[in-house]
Amino acid sequence: MTTKQISVIVGSLRKASFNRRFAEAAAKLAPASIQLRIVEIGALEHFNGDLEATPTTAWIAFREQIAASDGVLFVTPEFNRSIPGVLKNAVDVGSRPYGKGQWAGRPAAIVSLSPGAMGGFGANQHLRQMLVSNNTPVMAGPEMYLGGAGDMFDEQGDFKSPATRDFVMAFLTAFEAWVNRFPR
Repeated sequence: MTTKQISVIVGSLRKASFNRRFAEAAAKLAPASIQLRIVEIGALEHFNGDLEATPTTAWIAFREQIAASDGVLFVTPEFNRSIPGVLKNAVDVGSRPYGKGQWAGRPAAIVSLSPGAMGGFGANQHLRQMLVSNNTPVMAGPEMYLGGAGDMFDEQGDFKSPATRDFVMAFLTAFEAWVNRFPR
């Protein structure tokens, strides 16, 4: 069996963000048949339709990385009941050029986490809405909203709680099955 390449898009630019820490810890727990790799979004210029005639180097590299993946895992914080602007920009850049966007038909899943109790529910649902409008098959369940992100990781960056670790492993196993439903 060929290992499926999964692009992980982290919606926070902070180097020590809870979302990046989650992505790194999850990569260690992923089933052997999927490999998670973070695709950086911080250098993407703001989406501007005028740039479509001559896309920037960052846009081209981002689109190529997504095109080379078998699926996408979005990991996002919640800012004002939505996703961060940098993540919205990445979704916009990846959705173009019209009719040739990278999200259409590519299986995806969403993880949202925050220090608060609601675990980024609003951001998760808002991102889901945007991806569905791009014809992205988003895994319906299990859904993953994680609160208490400030106390989630140990000094090595792993999940402290065995229950959290088990939940993440179950989520990744479900995502593996989801990705396999959409051969690329």
